[in-house]
Amino acid sequence: MRWGPDEPLKLEEITVNPPKASEVRIKLLYASVCHTDLLGLQRKPVVLGHEGVGVVESLGSDLTGFKIGDVVVPIYIGECGSCNNCKTGKMNMCMVYPFALTGLLLDGTSRMSARGKPLFNFFSCSTWSEYNFVDASYLVRVDSAMEHPHVSFLTCWFSTGYGALGRKPILSRDPLWPSSAWALSVLGFKYSLSNHYNRVDVNEAKRGLGEAFGMTRFLNPNKSDKSVPELIQEMTGGMGVDYCFECTGVIALVSQAVDSTKPGGGMAVVVGAGTDNDLHVNFITLLMGRTMKGTIFGGIKPRSDLPVLFDKCERKEIQLDQIESHEISLEELPNVEEILKQADCVKISFKF
Repeated sequence: MRWGPDEPLKLEEITVNPPKASEVRIKLLYASVCHTDLLGLQRKPVVLGHEGVGVVESLGSDLTGFKIGDVVVPIYIGECGSCNNCKTGKMNMCMVYPFALTGLLLDGTSRMSARGKPLFNFFSCSTWSEYNFVDASYLVRVDSAMEHPHVSFLTCWFSTGYGALGRKPILSRDPLWPSSAWALSVLGFKYSLSNHYNRVDVNEAKRGLGEAFGMTRFLNPNKSDKSVPELIQEMTGGMGVDYCFECTGVIALVSQAVDSTKPGGGMAVVVGAGTDNDLHVNFITLLMGRTMKGTIFGGIKPRSDLPVLFDKCERKEIQLDQIESHEISLEELPNVEEILKQADCVKISFKF
């Protein structure tokens, strides 16, 4: 957890109270690390983590649909199935159970405390804890024999990239570019219908893994004096690409992603979270017919779409074995920021 904005990560013994009527207390089995956990987006003090899998330990008195012992995953958006957004089938931003940054449950309170102080949850999940609490509306049962680390990867990282591709771009066979750093969607490209998956990355260590998952071309901008948009335009005959996915949340790279797309219809999709709230984009770039949009969880609907991904993984249609680069202990978690900086780090998991 983190006590304050400039405080280091610390292991703490916390109290997790029994669940209220519509809530579930979970005993975590595995969790994994996403860079978003470390951006400081939530109120403090906060119990971090939003990727993980566990079992139901206790239930609220009014709750149906789950039972003690169920394997479940907490997800940071819900799916009521009846609001306008859910019914359209075009988006996953439920209006009844929305993506929340309050750090509190739906009733405005917390169930966790330490040193006599209430603790905020992280994205309604707080998976970096041996026990946590979740409103049942943000919970999905796992009826699958998948390996638990792989289930954890599906609760944000893989699903975000897979969904960002799957909602629209995979309907075409146009060139696709994830821009900079380790693209969330590296595996998603392999399982899309695109003939071309090209990536921009300054980390040469990621080239081999990208090729293993279908990468067509690798571009390291540090090896050129030209900008990323200039390099991409050169490689596409001056056109730019149809879709560009920005996976870091770095503001300067978001602007580059937009500039790298094709006039008259190119789309830049912002996938990665960042710490800056304000974005500068050349308005002429947009007036030329380009589009910029964002996505939470890749547009994946938790209860409708995740079971499909679980099934694909269990039948080995989707291979997740190669992406776990580090398995660490809970005691090593306070040093996770240093591990993330290692050139060979792709995905970190830990077992409770």
